Amino acid sequence: MQTPRKPLKPLDEALQELLAHALVLTGSEQVDTFDADGRVLLEAAVSPLQVPPQDNSAMDGYAVRAAECAVMGSGGDAVLPVSQRIPAGTAPDALAAGTVARIFTGAPVPAGADAIVMQEDCEVLDDGRVRIKSRPEAGQWIRLSGDDIQQGATVIAAGTRLAPAHLGLAASMGFATLAVARKPRVAMFSTGDELVMPGTVAPQDMKPGSIYNSNRFFLRALLLRMGCEVTDLGIVPDDREATVKALEQAAQSHDVIVTSGGVSVGEEDHIKPAVQQLGQLDLWQISIKPGKPFAYGRVNRKDHGFAHFIGLPGNPVSSFVTFQVLVRPFLLRLQGVQNVLPRAIQARADFVWPKGDKRREFLRVRYNERGGLELFRNQSSGVLTSTAWGDGVVDNPAGTTIAEGDSVSFIPFSELMA
Repeated sequence: MQTPRKPLKPLDEALQELLAHALVLTGSEQVDTFDADGRVLLEAAVSPLQVPPQDNSAMDGYAVRAAECAVMGSGGDAVLPVSQRIPAGTAPDALAAGTVARIFTGAPVPAGADAIVMQEDCEVLDDGRVRIKSRPEAGQWIRLSGDDIQQGATVIAAGTRLAPAHLGLAASMGFATLAVARKPRVAMFSTGDELVMPGTVAPQDMKPGSIYNSNRFFLRALLLRMGCEVTDLGIVPDDREATVKALEQAAQSHDVIVTSGGVSVGEEDHIKPAVQQLGQLDLWQISIKPGKPFAYGRVNRKDHGFAHFIGLPGNPVSSFVTFQVLVRPFLLRLQGVQNVLPRAIQARADFVWPKGDKRREFLRVRYNERGGLELFRNQSSGVLTSTAWGDGVVDNPAGTTIAEGDSVSFIPFSELMA
């Protein structure tokens, strides 16, 4: 009697199980703030000062007492002498009564002044005095101390994956270096005797059944974007002994091993028994399309500890999609990021999907000139063109049809590869 197949594992359940294994890597490093882009902050950035540190001018113009400018001089405008000149980076004197101060953008506002009049609303007379041609309101064009950042505030939370704006923010608080999570050390290799590296065989000389190894290129790039240190172990032949040797080598000095291909149940799929020999393996059948076969496990090291093992399907789009929805969150969590799920937005479908699959689908789409989403003509798991053509994927629930004009859940590639 044939053993009934296990039901496919829902994606959300698989992701929850996977993240439960993703304990934050031990160790950290102090890096120059210049070099911290893409790294994950381990220690919250708490501001030691006010930003800006003192009230300063938002305009080139004149610092004034608003009440004095309300007193009209001859011709209906206030006319006042200039008592000092205040460039940025200087410490001004208190503003003398009955005078104005020439001031420049970013310069500290002198004590006693309560408004800035932009130079376009002023006229310098022949005797050096300044005519104020508009009545200022108290507080105008003054950036208050702490208007951006208050002293003692947690400005960048621990677990934040740093972007260029964060680096500028950290620098504005005086942080020359930042404590960040160490980069995950990831070993990757592909399996399959059919795989050929570009440049080693000309297209016209390819043997029947051979294909160029595309997965190796985009997986390495994706791993680098996730802040990993990547060791590429190349192509491992469809051989049990070679697969065991590659896994043993990778486990000794890496946190994660990522493979492409060989996670199905065919006679030439040696990943499963090799990982089981060296550690433990959970072979999951995920209820997503593309990308059903997925494996997670551990490869034990000879001395102590283990390396996480992740096996991706061999079909290129399946490998691409499973990396984005499963591996990407796992790698971010290893570095201490808590919010690892991509943000989806609602968009209009300018296409028809008449028959929903029993699995949750990730349809490759792009924006058209009308602001809606159009569908790539071929959604096969082997058509890598769809990922380069598209702007992202529609996350389509199992069994769901799509009519033209429907609102769908769209995940941009820019979100998945940030």
